Amino acid sequence: MSGHSHWATIKHKKGAIDAKRGKLFSKLSRAIIIAARHGGGDPEMNLKLRYAIDKARQVSMPKDNIERAIKRGTGELEGQTLEEILYEGYGPGGVAIMVEVLTDNRNRTASEIRKIFERSGGKMGSAGCVGYLFERKGIFSIDMKSTDEDTLMTLALDAGADDLKRSGHTYDVTCDPSAFSHVQEAI
Repeated sequence: MSGHSHWATIKHKKGAIDAKRGKLFSKLSRAIIIAARHGGGDPEMNLKLRYAIDKARQVSMPKDNIERAIKRGTGELEGQTLEEILYEGYGPGGVAIMVEVLTDNRNRTASEIRKIFERSGGKMGSAGCVGYLFERKGIFSIDMKSTDEDTLMTLALDAGADDLKRSGHTYDVTCDPSAFSHVQEAI
């Protein structure tokens, strides 16, 4: 407690909260910029952009900030250029690792990632060295108590899901990333 000034206490708490929110908003706006640059500014046609906008809305990011980020990504507004780069390598014990990075300086980032790999006992590899081991999938985990398996199987497969498996106390529904939104709406 500040003792004599109630505003001083509020000011310090509000400052800390605003700093966290600003950091999160800038991270989310960078994701929106990259998604808009790669797939266009229409969320209906660009799945990655739709996910980035949904994440921003979940944390109450203002609508004008979202629209400004989309315009930067499509080139309507000037701003810094960010790139999305994929690095591959091997960790300790030969574990395959893929790292997706969003950067404004490709050279600096490559040396930083290489340093992290080497410091932890791994080795950065060339493009494609471990990529064939990974596969992009959308996964939903649904509590077994909320539905029965037959109903969920029918809904998920009709929406475009690939598989339904039991995993402990949940059903895990897997799908292709392009069918993610359809399966999400059906479930």
